[in-house]
Amino acid sequence: MQLDRIVAFHKTMGDPTRIRIVALLANGPLHGQAIAGKLGLTPPTITHHIKKLRDTNLIYERRDKNTIYFHLNESVIKQQAKALSKLIEKKEGEVDALIEQNMERQKVIDNFITREGKLKIIPAQRKKKLIVFEHIVRGLKTGKKYQEKELNEYIKHFHEDYATIRREFIINHYMYRENGIYELNPEEMWAKPE
Repeated sequence: MQLDRIVAFHKTMGDPTRIRIVALLANGPLHGQAIAGKLGLTPPTITHHIKKLRDTNLIYERRDKNTIYFHLNESVIKQQAKALSKLIEKKEGEVDALIEQNMERQKVIDNFITREGKLKIIPAQRKKKLIVFEHIVRGLKTGKKYQEKELNEYIKHFHEDYATIRREFIINHYMYRENGIYELNPEEMWAKPE
């Protein structure tokens, strides 16, 4: 249930050490020893907190040779903040519909994206495809101009078929392209899965 996810997210973020870890990772990926050193804590303590953050999908890991780097999953944080703010803004009758909609979105993301953040396959159904693409595109920064090669590298973190996904970003108005430069469109322009 989506409400359970919101509660789990806030329980996880209710610890000062985890908030400090998230703040560190907001500046870029780090390995466990670096996090321990910056926070002045022991590696086993960091391992404990990293597990809690990973269990709620707030961070994911990528291996580079023999070192595991932890990355902040910004889209999950934004999604949880948005879900909570929408719950507060909605009238009582609309809350259940919103929870249902968020549950459906999360179910699609869980079905198509691995815990490591990789896209298993590109969904065939348009609604599911748009949910997955919106999840991926939320990791890009608004107002930043991306060279095609840079955008390709970003997409490759999710799936090897970067050309198809990049094209879908344009077709579905997540981004626009001009002279080989890509930039996010305002969210109001994005194709909606509903």
